[in-house]
Amino acid sequence: KNLSPGWALHTIHLRERLFFLRYIDQSFNTLLKERENHRFSGNFRYPEIMARYLGISSSLALLLIALTISLSHGFLGTEKKIKSAVFLSPKLVMNPGSVSNSFLFDIDFPEGHIGIKSFDAEVVDESGNPVPLHETYLHHWVVEPYYVRKGFKLSQPDMPKNHGFSKQDPETNLASSRSDNFVLAKNAGLCKNTLRHFFGLGSETRKTSTYVPDPYAIEFDNPDERPDGYEFKWLLNIHAIDTRGAVDKSGCTECRCDLYNVTIDEYGRTIKPDYKGGLYCCYDKSQCLVRNGFDNGEKTRSLYLKYTVRWVDWDSSVVPAKAYILDVTDSWERSEGSTGDSQEHDCHVEYEVKPCKTNGDGCVDVKKKSLMMPFNGYIVYAVAHQHSGGLGAALSREDGEGICTSMPKYGNGVEPGNEAGYIVGMSTCYPQEPVKVSYGETLTLEFNYSSAIGHTGVMGLFYILVAQQLPEPKISLPALFQAQTKSVSFLAFLAVMVVVGVVVLIATVAYRRQDREDGYQSLST
Repeated sequence: KNLSPGWALHTIHLRERLFFLRYIDQSFNTLLKERENHRFSGNFRYPEIMARYLGISSSLALLLIALTISLSHGFLGTEKKIKSAVFLSPKLVMNPGSVSNSFLFDIDFPEGHIGIKSFDAEVVDESGNPVPLHETYLHHWVVEPYYVRKGFKLSQPDMPKNHGFSKQDPETNLASSRSDNFVLAKNAGLCKNTLRHFFGLGSETRKTSTYVPDPYAIEFDNPDERPDGYEFKWLLNIHAIDTRGAVDKSGCTECRCDLYNVTIDEYGRTIKPDYKGGLYCCYDKSQCLVRNGFDNGEKTRSLYLKYTVRWVDWDSSVVPAKAYILDVTDSWERSEGSTGDSQEHDCHVEYEVKPCKTNGDGCVDVKKKSLMMPFNGYIVYAVAHQHSGGLGAALSREDGEGICTSMPKYGNGVEPGNEAGYIVGMSTCYPQEPVKVSYGETLTLEFNYSSAIGHTGVMGLFYILVAQQLPEPKISLPALFQAQTKSVSFLAFLAVMVVVGVVVLIATVAYRRQDREDGYQSLST
């Protein structure tokens, strides 16, 4: 999954071209050897002429193949410049039933003015082995950049937990996302006090593509945007739940309050009686119920989030894409004078799916939300985030025209990446043509969950990447070479076959003329 669609396609194209190049070369050699065996003495010129024609045709074929490879490279853009690095987070000390939901500051990350192409992650143990979800459930991980005053060391007490998937009341949040010592660099999304991050997934992380298609990337640490006297850093939030020995694994992962035996949240506020489960109940250092007699002491282990970052150094060939997160629980409603600005949005992040009153698989909870887009741009990537019980999500225009359908992939085994009963991946959308969205246009989110049983703390988020402008065309035949489509492959194949046909035709004509001359010379002797 870590190979980009563009690179995989380019590999196929290159393989096809090399195959036909070898085929043409072998054909030329065979023809020339056959003509050499039939060469007459004297100044007979047809073999030389045929060889010359074949040489010219061979050069044309080589030129065409090199050109198509070069042009596909041009459209695939940043592939040849992509850098990659693998990092480990600080360790998480986990026990059966324990919860870690801490914020880690100044994490290892590529430095400089860069464009991120992908961010992939998974939980591993001290030996580097992937840890399955049925042992440690990855509720979510999120990464977020920030600026910090030089010489100041940021720590968790310096800010409320209002980032990533966390949610708090507005009065407990930092209204401006800043203080004298740090400034949070949030995404371009609509939510006012939460969902600020640029990258973040949950249990689906191993099999969900985060690749930003070429020639786009998400820009970070532009020196022109850095406040004077500040440094650019990254923070990481990992929310992991150890379900080894749990009385109810799915109940622990859905953060049911009764299993955590909490009535007060981590800020000392009373949890409302009708709140059955969610982020308020599975906060950092809380404990989910484990079976009696399950040995807690000898099960302590250290885990890490292993994350792989791919990026390019920023230059004029990279087209910036902005990250937006749309939340189906957003309370925004259109009114006269609405601008769609984030100050109008209150995103609740999670909600409860109540069990249906009838039995059977036909029970589906459908939640929709229409939101006004405060931008002009082009959607180049989209993916949804759901929890277990999710049946898929859709993003569409107000008239029903589909933009993206993102479906969950459930595991059917025990090994990491295929855990039965868990969402292990979400399908992503890479539009063949970027989807134009105009300022003030309304887009509709729809999230479906099975309601055969109830679910607490579920989410309905859509991540979209939006380019404010399209890349400048690099050649005069835009219809001929479309990035990351099969047209380049097919047309290159067709072009090479035409050259092969011309070569064969020339060889055939030369043979026939040679045969006629052979006959004439025999009659004259």
